[in-house]
Amino acid sequence: MDLGRVYLETVVQQFQMMKRTADRAVEQLSLEELHVVPELESNSVARIVKHMSGNMMSRWTDFLTTDGEKANRNRDEEFEGGYSSREEMTTAWEAGWQQLFMAIGALEPKDLLKTVAIRSEPHLVLQAIERQMYHLSYHVGQIVYLAKQIRGSDWQTLSIPKGKSKEFLDSMVLRFDRGSDEGETRRL
Repeated sequence: MDLGRVYLETVVQQFQMMKRTADRAVEQLSLEELHVVPELESNSVARIVKHMSGNMMSRWTDFLTTDGEKANRNRDEEFEGGYSSREEMTTAWEAGWQQLFMAIGALEPKDLLKTVAIRSEPHLVLQAIERQMYHLSYHVGQIVYLAKQIRGSDWQTLSIPKGKSKEFLDSMVLRFDRGSDEGETRRL
């Protein structure tokens, strides 16, 4: 088993789960709700999406050969305004994720110890991936929290509902005991 290959497959799975979580939160909001700014120093979900997309496009375009902070990126602008339509936002969001998945998908285990730059600071590829994992998960948490606050009692939970932990655990135990395909995959 190649540890580098397992790592690359694992980070792709983690990024996919992260994206799915954010997608499910965003789906629950109207265009107007996507632009709600809870207070002056906060960001709306739309602005967080704009920032994440800009960050991913900058970091993952020509990942191994150019600095992760591209000269054409205007980070400050990512925290202004929003989107005129859900389609416009979704297009930017999907482009950022596609760039990330394409760049990581092209990596080989031997690339993990190569050096790349982010804002002129050297990082091993492994470190750059972990930096992005932290950064994006931070913002996905913000998206989920904001969406939950905006939706209030209409929020549809993205994980185990309150008071249902035991039922969830029991169902997982049954699934693993039956040796389902999903259970087998998760055990590996």
